[in-house]
Amino acid sequence: MEAEGEKNKNVNFEIIVVDDGSPDGTQEIVKQLQQVYGEDRILLRPRPKKLGLGTAYIHGLKYATGNFVVIMDADLSHHPKYLPSFIKKQMETGASIVTGTRYVKGGGVHGWNLMRKLTSRGANVLAQTFLWPGVSDLTGSFRLYKKSVLEDVISSCVSKGYVFQMEMIVRASRKGYQIEEVPITFVDRVYGSSKLGGSEIVEYLKGLLYLLVTT
Repeated sequence: MEAEGEKNKNVNFEIIVVDDGSPDGTQEIVKQLQQVYGEDRILLRPRPKKLGLGTAYIHGLKYATGNFVVIMDADLSHHPKYLPSFIKKQMETGASIVTGTRYVKGGGVHGWNLMRKLTSRGANVLAQTFLWPGVSDLTGSFRLYKKSVLEDVISSCVSKGYVFQMEMIVRASRKGYQIEEVPITFVDRVYGSSKLGGSEIVEYLKGLLYLLVTT
């Protein structure tokens, strides 16, 4: 990360960290990074408790000053090494959204057991079948947006949690925004645990039905 920062000193960027009161020391680490890179580059915008993924996007978006916004997990499940590919694809195509995909040649998942892989793949196959969104990976969250497009799409979404990412991409597709993909490898977090149980699966199926009816 530091090497990349040194190489990109002349790149105009900001990193906005939205932390929902997590107990893992995230805010302390961010404050240390602010001492190295400056508070104008590393912005910490915490919230007192977990209030949902969609509202976290809206909260962070309020502080974004650039014309483009990249949304990614801060635990390095989404590796910054892919950012140049996202930027290159957007510049080549003029896309409104560039989304990372695990389900094309060059993409993949590392650290998931077979059941988790089958569940994720099955969720995407179902969505492809019923919603025809024009992208191969609806449940991933590593994406580059034109800021104006993100503001428009997010204002149309009502879902929370696991379904939110899917609704974002489906709404964008229905609005006619150009969406391009780049292959990525998702690496499951080393510390902590990813939550995907029966309640999340039920939520996903309800969300799929809702989007089928409303889009």
